[in-house]
Amino acid sequence: MLVFKFGGASVKDAEGLVNLANVVKKFEGNQLLIVVSAMGKTTNALEKLVKAYVNQEEEMHSIFEDIKQYHYQILTGLFEPGHSIFDEVANTFVEIDWIIEDEPQDEYDFIYDQVVSIGEMVSTRIVNAWLNQTGIKSKWLDVRGYIHTDNTYREGIVQWQKTKTSISLEIPGLLEKSIVVTQGFLGGTSENFTTTLGREGSDYTAAIFAACLGAESVTTWKDVPGILNADPKFFEDTVKFDELSYTEAIEMTYYGASVIHPKTIKPLQNANIPLLVKPFADPMASGTIIKEIAENQYIKPVIILKQNQVLISVSAKDYSFISENHLSEIFGLFAKYQLKVNMMQTSALSFSVCFDYFDERFKKLLIGLEPKFKVKYNSALQLITLRHYKTEAVNELTKGKLVLLEQVSRNTVQLVVK
Repeated sequence: MLVFKFGGASVKDAEGLVNLANVVKKFEGNQLLIVVSAMGKTTNALEKLVKAYVNQEEEMHSIFEDIKQYHYQILTGLFEPGHSIFDEVANTFVEIDWIIEDEPQDEYDFIYDQVVSIGEMVSTRIVNAWLNQTGIKSKWLDVRGYIHTDNTYREGIVQWQKTKTSISLEIPGLLEKSIVVTQGFLGGTSENFTTTLGREGSDYTAAIFAACLGAESVTTWKDVPGILNADPKFFEDTVKFDELSYTEAIEMTYYGASVIHPKTIKPLQNANIPLLVKPFADPMASGTIIKEIAENQYIKPVIILKQNQVLISVSAKDYSFISENHLSEIFGLFAKYQLKVNMMQTSALSFSVCFDYFDERFKKLLIGLEPKFKVKYNSALQLITLRHYKTEAVNELTKGKLVLLEQVSRNTVQLVVK
């Protein structure tokens, strides 16, 4: 039994869906569960829609119309007019109409999950219809009835025992009859509300299904030849890893490598299921395999770049030393507002921490710190992480930049730069 995950880039247009079906046909005879992300940059567009809706901006309706037209354009490139998929997609988008016709009342993160999740609901409807049209028997599945989470919106915490029971009870029987197509990134609460598992969470979805079903492997189909030492959007002359150990992959995702969701590796490692990262444009290419024991070769350092970072320095208003009690209170606020620490450093009188910038969460953090602490911060920063580095690489990456914070360990150096 195999689990495939197709990301947004692989289903961004009609040509991508044709290619997806061709890839799937190469694995006929295997039981196959397919996890699909939202199409192209739909998640970004839906995030923009959420922000416009919450702020009640006039462009809200035009943003939504652009999203719908993008999907209808893909539909017209694949299906004849009158095909039932047109109504299925329209009926799915109606869920957003119901939300935005009223003024916002709920918390931002709750609204985010109910709106942004529609991207995956629509994309999987289209993929499922296309597979069936090409002669590949396929069944659409609503993942929210199988991956159960708590009520932590935008970072749903999976309830593993309940999830495993739901998946193992019904999915094997479905796989005996046809391919199963379902949504990445999403989960459901006991109150039947939608949660999301964190940005790029479709990889994690695939790993959850694989672990619960005892899959032979998970393959994520990407727009890159495999896992590279750096993001080719920002760095030239990147090199591909043929294989990586679970341990190295965990380290890379921990520091922010975006090619795999950070939570993906653990369930696969626990079940000893290999993860293959392969190019959807060349399905027979070797890609990268992540497994328990691998020959990690580092011709070049691993470079991980995180944009849109904020660095804050916190000190007590009474000029006391930064103690364990202070740190406990500060970390409590980070946990409360779902802010993940990317790098931190403590001195006698201050605590400095770098993290991803989210406007609403950051404002709440500042309000929470204000009664007891003085706060200084810099925003619009970059966090550069190098693993298996050489000094020359560090010097090259920091040339012409102001280094605000630096940490060096045996295998890793991290730099917050402006």
